[in-house]
Amino acid sequence: MLKKLCPKLQANSILELDLDELIDSGIKGVIFDLDNTLVEWKKDTLSQEVIDLISRFKDKGFKLCILSNALEHRVEAVAQVLNIPYVSRAIKPRKSPFRKALEIMGTGPEETAVIGDQLFTDILGGNRMELYTIWTPPLSSTELLSTRAVRQIERLVIKRFRKKGFLK
Repeated sequence: MLKKLCPKLQANSILELDLDELIDSGIKGVIFDLDNTLVEWKKDTLSQEVIDLISRFKDKGFKLCILSNALEHRVEAVAQVLNIPYVSRAIKPRKSPFRKALEIMGTGPEETAVIGDQLFTDILGGNRMELYTIWTPPLSSTELLSTRAVRQIERLVIKRFRKKGFLK
């Protein structure tokens, strides 16, 4: 089970991602989590840096999609600003929303990355679908009470991954 929670790549921020490295790894599509990955939790205001990053992804030819457990009106608001498709109310880590994102982008699992801040939703769901999983720390500590509880377990898992040398 722990293996399914381990990301293939860790980044300190989505802004640090090396797009050419992703291309060299055969990645053609990228699924982004919304809350605490692209924007702070419950916010729909994007930073200029994130807007610029998404433009760079598009310029490099990546197909993009937002996949979020959030309600449609929030996900749609961000997706419209970025001009990319989305899947809301995803109920990650279920496989079906990931399949829907792949279908929207027209990419296969072997050529798609998922980027998110939660091991038990984004990374677990991505690994279950055999996607290239990228974990980033959350943008904010403000979250749902249930998410904060899961973060305590997540911290133990991350500590174990670091001890084993799986994460830095």
